[in-house]
Amino acid sequence: MESRGRVIKLGDNIDTDLIIAARYLSTADPKELAVHFMEDLDPEISNRVKEGDIVVAGRNFGCGSSREHAPIAIKGAGISCVIAESFARIFYRNSFNIGLPIIESPEASRDISDGDDISVNYETGEIINMTTGRVYSGEAYPPFIRKIIESGGLVGYVKAGGAE
Repeated sequence: MESRGRVIKLGDNIDTDLIIAARYLSTADPKELAVHFMEDLDPEISNRVKEGDIVVAGRNFGCGSSREHAPIAIKGAGISCVIAESFARIFYRNSFNIGLPIIESPEASRDISDGDDISVNYETGEIINMTTGRVYSGEAYPPFIRKIIESGGLVGYVKAGGAE
């Protein structure tokens, strides 16, 4: 299981209100939320994001409220993975629940630049910056987490009989 894409670089303390503003919480439709992804941070970002892009951010990504709308908006925008130095714990769990791959790697978070082409291997935790040739370590996913993500999230995993 792997993701490869162009980097959208963000900073520290990107909270759930920046990911998707509270005024859009009347819907849980991923495509509708995607239109408003990060618009208070950068009104043009949803026009720049391409399917498969990877967000690389700093510390405490996903802090703030516990809304699942934030990872839904990210996934709906076509982001294939989020790499950060650290994640807020409820965001971390919500991401896996909806099938959004995330990985912590402080070194990659600091070193990777906006626009770089990177790949992420979830079985090994290896992150390769195809632009610079640098390789970083992240936490490998255990098999059951990979199955949850491959199933599109926890609901899909349970429907497929994965929790038996």
